[in-house]
Parts: sequence; C-alpha cells; structure tokens
Amino acid sequence: MDKIEITEALLKRSKQFALRIVKLYQALPKTGECQVIGKQLLRCGTSVAANYRAACRSRSKAEFFSKISIVIEETDETLFWMELLVESKIVPEKKLQPLLKEATELLSIFSSARKTLSKNQSINQ
Repeated sequence: MDKIEITEALLKRSKQFALRIVKLYQALPKTGECQVIGKQLLRCGTSVAANYRAACRSRSKAEFFSKISIVIEETDETLFWMELLVESKIVPEKKLQPLLKEATELLSIFSSARKTLSKNQSINQ
C-alpha cells in the first residue's frame, strides 16, 4: 500500500469507528450517569475521525503534528470512557471488546505516525 491508500484506509476506518461509537451511545441505558458518560464518549469518539480528516488536510508538517496529536488525545479519551463503562458495569466487557481493540489499534497507528514525523523533523533540523 502506498501513502495515499493508507491514508484513505485510515479515513474510512476512523469513520467506521465513529459510526460504531454512535451506535454504542444509542444502545446505552437512559439513566443519568449513562447519558453523561455516553455524551463524553460520543464527543471524543466521533472527534477521532473528524480530526484525522483535518490532519490529512494539513498545510504543513507542523500543522499535521498538531492535529494528529489531537487525534491521539481524542482516541485515548474514547478508550477511557469505554473503560469506565466496563468498570462501572454499565456495559459488559465482552460486548465492548471489539471496539476497545479497534480504539487501541487506532491509537497505536496514530501514535506511530506522530513518532515517525517527530523523528524525521528532528533529523531535518
């Protein structure tokens, strides 16, 4: 796969992740604590795809670095809210396992991209 194909695949994958987060939010119980946690999850989980899309439109390496850092923060926060849903026994871990795995994989991919860019920038400076 070349760089464009990888980018397109990640755009699609992050958007699918966002859609899965929306479905999770819709399936949560309508209790007060679920709605608070759910809205936090919905905001950051959908933000991953939106901010990755913005990163792909960056005008410079510095702007990409900044935007991919936001993507990493949002992905990590999404993981936090899903872990909270599991640990508070709102959602069984078995049910969230595939989504937790996807979030972890995306976090790893985005972190690697930022690390590679950071190494390349320090070499060129």
